Amino acid sequence: MSGSAGIQQGSPAIGAAGSAPAAPGAGGTEGSGATVGSARIAVKKAQLRSSPRPKKLEKLGVYSSCKAEGACKCNSWKSQNPPPTPPSTDQQPNTVNLQEPCRSCSHTLGDHVTHLENVSEEEMNRLLGIALDVEYLNTCVHKEEDADTKQVYFSLFKLLRKCILQMGKPVVEAQESPPFEKPSIEQGVNNFVQYKFSHLPSKERQTIVELAKMFLNQINYWQLETPSQRRQRAPADDAAGYKVNYTRWLCYCNVPQFCDSLPRYETTQIFGRTLLRSVFTVMRKQLLEQARQEKDKLPPEKRTLILTHFPKFLSMLEEEVYSHSSPIWSEDFLAGSSGGPIPIHTVISAPPVARPLYYSTSPVAVDPSSCGSVSPARKTASALEPSPGGQKRKPSEPLPHEETKKLRIVGDIPMELINEVMATITDPASMLGPETSLLSAHSARDEAARLEERRGVIEFHVIGNSLNQKPNKRILMWLVGLQNVFSHQLPRMPKEYITRLVFDPKHKTLSLIKDGRVIGGICFRMFPSQGFTEIVFCAVTSNEQVKGYGTHLMNHLKEYHIKHDILNFLTYADEYAIGYFKKQGFSKDIKVPKAKYLGYIKDYEGATLMGCELNPSIPYTEFSVIIKKQKEIIKKLIERKQAQIRKVYPGLSCFKEGVRQIPIESIPGIRETGWKPVGKGKELKDPDQLYSTLKTILQHVKSHQNAWPFMEPVKKTEAPGYYQVIRFPMDLKTMSERLKSRYYTTRKLFMADMQRIFTNCREYNPPESEYYKCANLLEKFFYTKIKEAGLIEK
Repeated sequence: MSGSAGIQQGSPAIGAAGSAPAAPGAGGTEGSGATVGSARIAVKKAQLRSSPRPKKLEKLGVYSSCKAEGACKCNSWKSQNPPPTPPSTDQQPNTVNLQEPCRSCSHTLGDHVTHLENVSEEEMNRLLGIALDVEYLNTCVHKEEDADTKQVYFSLFKLLRKCILQMGKPVVEAQESPPFEKPSIEQGVNNFVQYKFSHLPSKERQTIVELAKMFLNQINYWQLETPSQRRQRAPADDAAGYKVNYTRWLCYCNVPQFCDSLPRYETTQIFGRTLLRSVFTVMRKQLLEQARQEKDKLPPEKRTLILTHFPKFLSMLEEEVYSHSSPIWSEDFLAGSSGGPIPIHTVISAPPVARPLYYSTSPVAVDPSSCGSVSPARKTASALEPSPGGQKRKPSEPLPHEETKKLRIVGDIPMELINEVMATITDPASMLGPETSLLSAHSARDEAARLEERRGVIEFHVIGNSLNQKPNKRILMWLVGLQNVFSHQLPRMPKEYITRLVFDPKHKTLSLIKDGRVIGGICFRMFPSQGFTEIVFCAVTSNEQVKGYGTHLMNHLKEYHIKHDILNFLTYADEYAIGYFKKQGFSKDIKVPKAKYLGYIKDYEGATLMGCELNPSIPYTEFSVIIKKQKEIIKKLIERKQAQIRKVYPGLSCFKEGVRQIPIESIPGIRETGWKPVGKGKELKDPDQLYSTLKTILQHVKSHQNAWPFMEPVKKTEAPGYYQVIRFPMDLKTMSERLKSRYYTTRKLFMADMQRIFTNCREYNPPESEYYKCANLLEKFFYTKIKEAGLIEK
């Protein structure tokens, strides 16, 4: 016999932040509170199952109806002497008396458990497990504050209690049974790995597989926000659809983690793209923020994987999650040219581990004594919420189209066209021509070096001498090799000086290793307190030059320093090195204040001081690949536009007839090329007049009562993850500095920066926020002033 309880799909909202078993709060990963609660129940079950049989009968008698003659209606045995609440620590265990009468019906305990006399020990233990789950859910129901949540927990409570009475197995009745969507999240991520990374060497591909496993594991232990919370955060969202998935998630995935008498499923195996869309953006933001906060606690072997590769992996996956044309969500997704479907478990399978936070070495502090009364998720969610006072990011939404994912700007190329072009340039068949070969004459300087690194031909290591640790023979050999390379390539530098700096513990060297020997390197000294690093020596052995090694070396050095929060390089370059450093982004315009480096760096006679400011948003080792892809996109767009304009118009003959000038728009075919007449706004040609007009407008804007959120750059501490969402930040202080430096040579530049402020604000913040409203009001005021100045048509 099977017990069942009906859960109406979409009606009861489960899991508001209360006392449910790891009940969802604001969204987050299940932390130590959930683990402690689960372990606590498991210990109780083990203790009860090892008790004598009479003790077990007493426990089950509480959930058993009376079987005495006379059709007694009592449905639960109640002891005459119930234990105190809370139980006394010095209380001695009482011997169980099957003849003890029930407080309700006066029939004995034996009369309530006659149906259990011939039950096996295994079945008895199963029923005891259900009994403890019933008690746990009963506690949750009484402590829960959310009415919808209380209702569903009560439904599960009744289901399990009925199973004890009828000695059946619990089955949650629903309109649909798992899986609820195909392909599942797990299959979709498998397809993503195959779609994007199947061309990689096995070593790099294994890294991607590890990242995918990590991501799937996070979803399996992610705590969803309640439908009521989601409605407050995203009122325009598909509330009904989210509530249905939410109800299913709690019944089949969340509660069974703690009440193991209920069948449990992995979230990634029974849900698909719809649920993933509803949690991805918030989940990505919180995971990356927590990883950054705990970066110092990460084991060295995980640090690069989590801080460098995982953000890139999530960004690429995000595009496929929200793209309406991504092939990875097709049920008949085919792998490569073989045409066969991908077996899901041959690529990735999310590991069923008890502790999902892969990067946390210090779990959230939780008082075990409170686990039964307060939701573990409420405790863990607080550790993941953004700090108060900062701007709130605009919530994620299950968007039907890529276009609605971000605000559209006039002049943007339609995403359908971009996706079409991207599919063309990533199609292997279209990349076979010599003009698009990876190693063509137009390929990037570091392309060959990057390919060699992927194949394992070359390696990069940051090494240095140490006076505190036992010398490592291999590192010492590499240091000697670096000393030889620098001495040969820098003949005017004294060998003793090179040796002293290479082996100085305060200096480090990024070494380039090929076939086990050093072929180049960059020796540097970091000054974290001053915010810069001095590059001392930079050289590649002569027979390995002109292969892109120098550029790739510098790119690795830039990424190394971004990880260590140092964003400025300084170096003295001789006349032979100035060209190289210019190609790497160095210039004679030093951004570091002189007071910061004076007296810290070594001065060289006859050399030129050069500096380079790093941008932490740029993945330098992949930068040339990104630029190349952008060029390919532009090239394809131009080709498509040219293909559309096939008509050849006759030449203009009016000039032979004495006409000196004609309007541009009268040229045949000019509009078909995409040309549009310039707006009727007045473009001030006098630089001083333009400066004065723009200065007046900017002063009016800064004085407006709604300008306060935009006066200065957004601080990372006030808005966690802001610079991962907003790639091109702008504020009124920066605009004032640009205006002062005469950056705004046209009104369009000025208007574009101002518009960027409003666009960024609306992209990051929800519509109901104060920041969003300030942006709308200030934007309206700005355009009023622009029109009054005659810069655009009224």
